[in-house]
Amino acid sequence: MNPADLNILVIEDSDADFHLLERHLRRGGLQARLHRARDAAELKAALETQAWDLILTDYTLPGIDIRTRLQWIFEHLPEVPVIMVSGTVGEETAVDLLKAGLEDFVNKDNLAWLLPAIDRALKRVALRRRQHRDEARLRLWDTVFEHAAEGIFITDSEGHILQVNRAFTEILGYAPEEIIGQTPRLWKSGRHDRSFYQNLWDSLKRTGHWQGEIWNRRKDGDLVVECLTISAVRDPGGATTHYVAMFSDISRLKRTEEELAYLAYHDVLTGLPNRALLNARLNARLDHALEHALEHARRHRTQLALLLLDLDRFKHVNDSFSHATGDTLLQQVAARLRNCVRQDDTVARLGGDEFVFLLENLHEPENAALVADKVIAALKRPFQIGGHTIPVSASLGISMFPRDGEDAATLLRNADAAMYQAKSEGAGSYAFYTREMTERAREHILLESALRRALEAGELQLHFQPQVDMDDGRPIGCEVLARWHHPELGTVSPARFIPLAEETGLILELGAWVLENACRLAKGWLDRGLDFGRIAVNVSGCQIRHRVICDQVAQALARSGLPPSRLELEVTEGFIMEKAEDAIGILEALRDQGITLAIDDFGTGYSSLVYLKRLPIHCLKIDQSFVRDLPEDREDAAICQAVIALGQALGLETLAEGVETEAQRRFLLQHGCRLGQGYLFSRPLPAEAFEKWLTR
Repeated sequence: MNPADLNILVIEDSDADFHLLERHLRRGGLQARLHRARDAAELKAALETQAWDLILTDYTLPGIDIRTRLQWIFEHLPEVPVIMVSGTVGEETAVDLLKAGLEDFVNKDNLAWLLPAIDRALKRVALRRRQHRDEARLRLWDTVFEHAAEGIFITDSEGHILQVNRAFTEILGYAPEEIIGQTPRLWKSGRHDRSFYQNLWDSLKRTGHWQGEIWNRRKDGDLVVECLTISAVRDPGGATTHYVAMFSDISRLKRTEEELAYLAYHDVLTGLPNRALLNARLNARLDHALEHALEHARRHRTQLALLLLDLDRFKHVNDSFSHATGDTLLQQVAARLRNCVRQDDTVARLGGDEFVFLLENLHEPENAALVADKVIAALKRPFQIGGHTIPVSASLGISMFPRDGEDAATLLRNADAAMYQAKSEGAGSYAFYTREMTERAREHILLESALRRALEAGELQLHFQPQVDMDDGRPIGCEVLARWHHPELGTVSPARFIPLAEETGLILELGAWVLENACRLAKGWLDRGLDFGRIAVNVSGCQIRHRVICDQVAQALARSGLPPSRLELEVTEGFIMEKAEDAIGILEALRDQGITLAIDDFGTGYSSLVYLKRLPIHCLKIDQSFVRDLPEDREDAAICQAVIALGQALGLETLAEGVETEAQRRFLLQHGCRLGQGYLFSRPLPAEAFEKWLTR
């Protein structure tokens, strides 16, 4: 400390002695700041208000004895050295005071010893303070060492353990007495090879540091994953004297990482690999295959196959039972699919009811066909879930590498095209991809785009096919039919664009357009005095399923002004029976608007009489497939008679579609069906031609 920075308290009641002491310190070169306390009150104030580096005190002071004085000083300033400067103290008293805490004693008659005594006292205090700081640091280290959450152990330069903390014992299970003197080899896991430890020691020797993940083994034999840091402790000469290692138990974190990785690459419901893992495996195989394609094909003649599987009508399981039943079914399906392939093959779930197989090292495409047959056969046995027997079938599409694509995306896309081809051929079948499928898919996309533009560009038109009383030919209504004439493609068949509209959701927009324009034209005919009966508009199941039909009908009637009694809606039998409970409520709401309702294509579905008698309908339309071969075909004749009798029993009208011959008309009339439509009466006509037909 700079002497000029010293604050010295001088306890002295004699002015002469204080000035003598002050002059001696100045002559000795000590330019310190001196403060004087002449009695007990001044001493007390000084101790409470000032910070002192040194205290010089006389033996006597009015009002307070030396021992009480020292007690005050040590209570307030325990680390400040106190030197007594006095000429009246005997040697025995001085020794007692030194034992009580006095730092030193200097006789007033020999002040030459004062400056050396001050220097010694300040050095001793500085040393004590350093020792106290070192002891505090050691106590802090001991506290941190023992209470650290990380395991810590210290070794000598040879790796023998000198000390471990409590966390070490808690993590690895070894008590200190079991581990002191041992080396870390005691808890090696056997999971790392020799090169791992060689690299660890090379890093320690080169840099004095190593950090990484390491597997070790607890005392009970369980494995533990640690995040370990080892640091070398070196002496001033650079020689390593100790190693300090600190580690955290990250076993739970590693398990969580593994679980997250599993979830990222596996389907939660079935436990099968998902699309991400499939793509990773597929691309890895393809990268290798592409690199060695020619050599591999020459030497081994092997291929890869991708099989895309979609369960047929799976949605009906969820709708008919519950989503929980559907999930259980998917789990059981996944279990059967695993048993259909080899151990090295991959079975993955892409989502929903779609699964995919990656088959490797196939010599012929027929090998993939054998697996497809095996899968179809495995699913033929019904599933038993919650007391229900659920039959399942699947459609599979197959693409081959390298014939059908050289990357995962292309193979999946082509397998998807083949799968849809299999679905079109009937449930429980498979199809190989062909280039024609891509062309059809391309045409499908182009046609969808063209249909969207057609709705905006006014390329669609409405045609009307008359419905008549077959006894006298009187018009009783007309069926509204959409027709599309494309400027480049020409006339596009409804058999092409109506299913496309259903599939893409455009049927909602198309259905609203048909309703709006049909009602507008019909209101115009009424205003001109043309009695057309009722216009019959076909309603898509999508319009009912999305619950938009009631609003669409209400808007069309409101905007056109057409009376509701002049509008009839036709709904297919198949959709009504598929969604009977939902359909009944919606059809009742339509009937309440004053609209009449008919079941179209009756006889082609599987009607339930329980539902049929509850439906708010007024007409059954006999499908033309049963009329076509009348009256010669006995089965068709029997079906038509049954439908007519059913309609009469339920108080419903019956209307026959596709009447083309006089013989058909007479047969239907003879058995009680008065209403019909077909080429015998008129083809579907544009609006202007239909108006002329009405006037005739």
